[in-house]
Amino acid sequence: MLRQTVRSRAGLLAGLAGASAVLLGAFGAHALRGMLDPAQRELWHTAVEYHAWHALALALAAGLGTGRAGRGAVLAFALGIALFSGSLYALALGAPRWMGIVTPFGGVAFVVGWIALGLSLRPRGD
Repeated sequence: MLRQTVRSRAGLLAGLAGASAVLLGAFGAHALRGMLDPAQRELWHTAVEYHAWHALALALAAGLGTGRAGRGAVLAFALGIALFSGSLYALALGAPRWMGIVTPFGGVAFVVGWIALGLSLRPRGD
């Protein structure tokens, strides 16, 4: 029962991550058109791209990941989206440059998530 609850929450989180990536991509393409300079547009695009790819990774971890490693992958991908993409969204909208110190922590969370996902997908007994 507990595993099912954790998996359903992870699935909901993956769905929200994917939906928010689409919404933020559309927001950047339409609502922010003409408001961002080329460097800011590039930051926004990078944020959306990593957000979307890692929303898919989060869904994979939620659906197929098992054990502590699977739960760790879900957490790491969610944290990576918040830190990496979130800091880039903020920078694109004019946040102070010091906010850029957050971005690498999100990148590390993505790497940890991929490693944890790989570990969670190993057959039992290996």
